[in-house]
This record gives sequence, structure tokens and C-alpha cells, in this order.
Amino acid sequence: MAIIKPNNNTISAITALPAGVGGKVLQVVTATDSTQRTTTSTSFVTASNTLSVDITPSATSSKIYIICHTSFGGNTANGQAEVTLYRDSSNLGTAQGFMSNILITSGTSIRTPGTMTLLDSPSSTSQLTYQPYFKVAGGTLQLNWNNTKSSITAFEIAG
Repeated sequence: MAIIKPNNNTISAITALPAGVGGKVLQVVTATDSTQRTTTSTSFVTASNTLSVDITPSATSSKIYIICHTSFGGNTANGQAEVTLYRDSSNLGTAQGFMSNILITSGTSIRTPGTMTLLDSPSSTSQLTYQPYFKVAGGTLQLNWNNTKSSITAFEIAG
């Protein structure tokens, strides 16, 4: 007759990730806004104070993945509308300063959804604020055109 000995593995040993494995979602925060907001500013301005998320990374190695889904309406005279994401006071857009660019020709109105995604490496354990900013080169631009709903979600990803 064989004797079977019990396994002494603890629950933490069974459920723990191996060392060096990142990518686990540590926290998620989200915000929405459905109030139409308009700008004629030619410099980036906050698109909405309520379309903003605060997240405090648990480690400096964490990454923050942002998804921001919006809808825009615009009417410019041979211009363009630009939208970007900010972390606190830092523009996270391209070298040109924007993440999404909507070209509008003379006399044309545009209504379009827009989604921006970004994987940020802030190297911080302080509270961070992420939110969209927008501007136009002439004319007007509306966020949440016709009171559609926009959202922004931040995911902390283990480094």
C-alpha cells in the first residue's frame, strides 16, 4: 500500500506570478462626460474638467495605458482641429503637439468620433491626472458634439 503525502504549497506560491513577469492590471479608473464643449482657442485648452482621471501608480516601474473615446464637431475655414492627451501639464502628443488631427476644408462641417490610446511610462508614484486637450486653427471645435458621451479610462499595468 502506497502512502500519499500532502503537498505543502501555499496559496501565495500557487497564485504568484513568476519573477520578472509584468503586464498585470493593478487598477482601473474611468470618467465620462456628455456635455457639449466648444473652443475657438488656437492654443491647447482643457477639453473638459470632468473628462479627466486621477491615478496613483503603485510603483515607478508601472505603465499607464490610457484610452480616450470622444466625438467631435467642427466648422473651420481651411483649418484643422487638433486633440491631444495631457499628463498633468505635459502634452503627451507627437513632436507636433497633437495625437489626433482633423483637417477641415473651407465651408465644411465635420462630425466624427475619435479615439486616442497611449501607453505612458511616468516613472512616478505620485497622483497623475490624464485628460484630453484641444485647439483649432480658425473656426470652432466641439467636444461631445450634440451631447454625445465621451470616456477616458486609465489602467495601471505592472512593470
